Amino acid sequence: MLTPRKILRIQEFKPSKISITSIKTHCSRFFSSIPLQQIPTPPGTSQSLHDSISSSLWHLIKHLSPILTPSLIATVLPDFRSNPDHILNFIHHVDPQCLDINCYCLAITIVSQATSSKPALGLIKKVIASNIATRKEIFDGLVSAGKGLSVESQRVFDLFLQAFCDLKMADEAFKWFLMMKCKRILPKIESCNDMLSLFLKLNRTPAAWVLYAEMFRLKIESTVCTFNIMINVLCKEGKLKKAMEFVIDMEGLGFKPNVVTYNTIVQGYCLKGNIEGAQRVIEVMKGKGVEPDSYTYNSIINGMCKIRRVEQASAFFDKMEECGLVPTAVTYNSLIDGYCNKGDLDRAFSYRDKMVKKGIAPTVSTYNVLIHSLFMEGKEAEANDMIKDMGQKGMSPDAITYNILINGYCRSGNERKAFNMHDEMIGKQIQPTRETYTSLIYVLSKKRKMIEADNLFQKIVRRGILPDLIMFNALIDGHCANGNVNHAFSLLKEMDRLRVIPDEVTYNTLMQGLCREGKVEEARGLIDEMKRKGIKPDYISYNTLISGYSRRGDINVALRVRDEMLSIGFNPTRLTYNALIQGLCKNQEGDHAEELLQEMISRGIDPDDSTYYYLIKGIGDVDKFLEKDDL
Repeated sequence: MLTPRKILRIQEFKPSKISITSIKTHCSRFFSSIPLQQIPTPPGTSQSLHDSISSSLWHLIKHLSPILTPSLIATVLPDFRSNPDHILNFIHHVDPQCLDINCYCLAITIVSQATSSKPALGLIKKVIASNIATRKEIFDGLVSAGKGLSVESQRVFDLFLQAFCDLKMADEAFKWFLMMKCKRILPKIESCNDMLSLFLKLNRTPAAWVLYAEMFRLKIESTVCTFNIMINVLCKEGKLKKAMEFVIDMEGLGFKPNVVTYNTIVQGYCLKGNIEGAQRVIEVMKGKGVEPDSYTYNSIINGMCKIRRVEQASAFFDKMEECGLVPTAVTYNSLIDGYCNKGDLDRAFSYRDKMVKKGIAPTVSTYNVLIHSLFMEGKEAEANDMIKDMGQKGMSPDAITYNILINGYCRSGNERKAFNMHDEMIGKQIQPTRETYTSLIYVLSKKRKMIEADNLFQKIVRRGILPDLIMFNALIDGHCANGNVNHAFSLLKEMDRLRVIPDEVTYNTLMQGLCREGKVEEARGLIDEMKRKGIKPDYISYNTLISGYSRRGDINVALRVRDEMLSIGFNPTRLTYNALIQGLCKNQEGDHAEELLQEMISRGIDPDDSTYYYLIKGIGDVDKFLEKDDL
């Protein structure tokens, strides 16, 4: 039952009569006070997406992603053809699942019209890496996008060629080129040059010629850059005369060869060790009014150093300075390397001092060459000082530096330091290479730690580092030297499984292992196996057999092997004579041993301590031996 109080309260809340006109007036005043861009629109519509992109409301884009569809996005993207930055930001913030290939093609086509090609290239590489569609689907999508936007689409197709080249996807680039050809979209010469250059870098010279022929058929006009690339291709193929003929053809077509043209051919001759040919090219370029530059001289100097004509390289260096050309670190490094290879460390360091005096800072390569040579000379302390000097100059060792250090410590038997360097290398996130592990296996073998060497080998294989011939040879040598010949032969089978082809070093090592165990006939059988596999036995192979037969006392067989060795064209060495003299003395045939000594001396081979030791032991009387006037 309603009481008077309750009735009163209900009456307080009864609505009064409000006219429609007053409601409209009230709403109009309310919404007019809100800025237009803040008036909410229904989510999931093209207008709401357009507004969000226009206002850079990227947080809202992420919120809308679950309800956005590729077709909806495709209707909105063309609205921003004059503002590609908005499209790039949108692509970056939206969930990739909302986009299909048509969306990407629209975005790429619009962004590619900008002055800078960098944003479009980034987007193209993203699409290529995503594998969102096949090459043909992408191509058709770009054709469709170009038509829909009524824009010139050649630029976008050229950008795809550039992207494939940047990613070193040579086959994809060429297939894209052929698709453009089918659609009669002519690539720019710059795009073609990019492809030719990529084929050259990948050493795929036949493919470069196929592409060049297609360019000719399509009447794509070459530039000096095109000719220079093809001249480089000819040089890489070793066709240096044809490269010079190509220069003549180039001139006949109205193109003037530049310094790069001639430098390419000079470098080609230098790489083949034909310095005279390189110098002839320099004379030709001078005759054409093209002056050699620092690169020209660097090629000649480096070429001379590689064939150990270091003094000539030094003279050419002086000539370079006389011409007013400034030597670079590359120039000095070539000379330093040349003198290091010659064993003249004093001259090598003098060039290091010259470059410093000229204000040219030594590079990591400079230090690598010098450190390696110091280790080769057994000067470990000086090598360590060079490492300290690098650190003081703020230079970080690279993978080559670490490999030199590890190899150097391994050669000197310093296992602990070698492994410390390996750990330091990993700590600096520099990945060890096969060379690194080969050195470590070598030192473990020399220390008779074959279990550790085998474990390291297995660890390397598990990591996906495939062992090469040198690594296998190091491990086989270790097992043969430590009496594990059976295990060494199991490694030979492993080489066959991994398709690593053995060489004469592999077989010589196995032969030495067998001969140490007195299994000379088995070692002899390896000679025949080598021949069957197309591996030529060398003088070490025959010396190993001669030594094996001589130690066993089978001197007549040893002498027959010596005769076989001579018939093939190998001259006997000191090792040959020492092995035979040892065998003859062991059989108490001292007179025959003395005859071999005379033969040895007549061939210009000086006897060493081992030779005299075997002879004295064979004659059995030191005084009697010394009394012989003819020895």
